[in-house]
Amino acid sequence: MTNLPKIALGVWAWGNDGTFGTGYTEEQLRPIFDAAMEHGLNLWDTAYAYGMGTSEKMLGAFLKGRARGSYLISDKLTPQCMDYSSDTPVEDMWETQLKLLRVENMDIYWVHNPVDAPRWITAAAEFFEGKADAPMIGVSNHDIDEIKEADRILREHGLKLGAVQNHYSLLNRSSEESGILDYCRANDVHFFSYMVLEQGALSGQYDTHHPMPDNSARAAVYNPIMDKIETFNLSLKLLADKYGVGIAQIPVAWAIGKGTLPIIGVTKERHVADAVRATEITLTAEEIHLLESTADKLDFSIIREWEKEMK
Repeated sequence: MTNLPKIALGVWAWGNDGTFGTGYTEEQLRPIFDAAMEHGLNLWDTAYAYGMGTSEKMLGAFLKGRARGSYLISDKLTPQCMDYSSDTPVEDMWETQLKLLRVENMDIYWVHNPVDAPRWITAAAEFFEGKADAPMIGVSNHDIDEIKEADRILREHGLKLGAVQNHYSLLNRSSEESGILDYCRANDVHFFSYMVLEQGALSGQYDTHHPMPDNSARAAVYNPIMDKIETFNLSLKLLADKYGVGIAQIPVAWAIGKGTLPIIGVTKERHVADAVRATEITLTAEEIHLLESTADKLDFSIIREWEKEMK
């Protein structure tokens, strides 16, 4: 797939699952969707697990009436959401998601995590084998051995691994340190980086005097280390000032500069403008090294409950 934009837009928060502490309505989100499409940001990343179909349903409402070639959909098969008693679990989930999205196919389809691996990549390979309109198949939250195993299984069914999606940010570079990025480059596999902004921690919006709202799940993770985050954001601000942008644009530009495709959550229209601006920044090798070394010295360890450290 060669027509991917530099950034994907994530709609996890649209699922209203409590992670972000806010329930978003269609009236609030439609202007965001429209603005993104107008700026050519047309790759949308969702999952049934984001609100048990709520995110997909919201996105589907906005896609209705749009020419199918004008947008790209990235969706996920989440093992924890599968019907283990069904004889056709992948087909059941696939059809459910298509109905929620109001589409007839998708562009990228991921096995969301390695729970019961390699059961679900095998089931997906069997389901999509021989289908002319099969989506690009990817895996998310998989380590290097699981990634290689998934590609081997897919190839046995006439397919190949097309994408990997992992948590990757200036505070968590384990997918790089474990060799996953190098593997993806060597095997023509797209690497999608999610949580590049650490759910807003690297946006400049929060500091020790303005912590994340207590009613959000992310507050429990980031507020206890907000002093270190505040220190790191000072380094981001130096570069942001140099390039005439906000702090949030620097981690995104860093992720693009590392050869990855960042997934950016959008819940406000300004997030779209920020994403567009980030694609226009090219950090130097020296600036990238400075940011990474600064983060290393602060010794962040942010592994969330749904993931593992890549080794």
